[in-house]
Amino acid sequence: MRVFVTGGSGFIGSAVVPELLGAGHRVLALARSDRSAEALRAAGAEVHRGSLDDPEDLARAAAGTDGVIHLAFNHDDFPNLTLAAEGDLRVIEVIGAALEGSDRPFVVTSGTLMLASVEGVATEEDTPVPGTYRSDSDLAALALAECGVRSAVVRLAPTVHGRGDQGFVARLIDVAREKGVAAYVGDGTNRWPAIHRLDAASLFRLALESAPAGSGLHGAADEGVPFKDIAAAIGRGLDVPVKSIPADEAQAHFGWLGTAASIDNATSSERTRKLLGWKPEQPGLIADLEEGHYFQKTGLL
Repeated sequence: MRVFVTGGSGFIGSAVVPELLGAGHRVLALARSDRSAEALRAAGAEVHRGSLDDPEDLARAAAGTDGVIHLAFNHDDFPNLTLAAEGDLRVIEVIGAALEGSDRPFVVTSGTLMLASVEGVATEEDTPVPGTYRSDSDLAALALAECGVRSAVVRLAPTVHGRGDQGFVARLIDVAREKGVAAYVGDGTNRWPAIHRLDAASLFRLALESAPAGSGLHGAADEGVPFKDIAAAIGRGLDVPVKSIPADEAQAHFGWLGTAASIDNATSSERTRKLLGWKPEQPGLIADLEEGHYFQKTGLL
């Protein structure tokens, strides 16, 4: 297939592009900067210059390909991302309209945190509560199956880890370094799912190739790592104490991660594995932390 990829130069996208090329697909990748364009060409992709601010342009690019993987998200106003979520929904709607009736694949990125309200372990049969952050994008993508689009949503764990990670785990390490302590909330038994970026890349490829229309897929290799275990691994990596903090101090301690640090988000990927034959092969989150690269101060490795 010739595949249009948004976010192809990002942390996950830079693994997805070579995964697709290695499987014999061709890639047309969105780039909004010269730096991104250069990186994508070096990886072997064609480049489409543009941005998420012009959904109609993205739809035209998508219409000329055999399928789409949508990874990009506008983090410019992080952590206040309400406008970005609205823009993401618009991109999905417009690209979906361009693919309507074609039965071409359209793989959209979401997150397992959309299912954090589910008691116990969330499964692929669960769906987000409408009106919550990014849930409208998730639901809109699934609904495209009724319009002749082979749509699928990959809900990624909040911890997509690996070398070069600048996300949740990297921020937790920064906080522990700043505060001199690796903290967890309460008894620390709340669980976070996790996935290595390379396992995420293979999941996106498999979703593109064979996911049935309207599939909700879970990018969770670790079903649920107790937050206390994550804190302990960070404590070992930084050689700082590990301690519990009360829930009412989480926001002050972790900043914008305060709410997420308290969430129990155990997520099963059993159905995803059986449906697509997906077999995560990379180290789990704790093993990746134990490798030590997260604790280097030089940034991307």
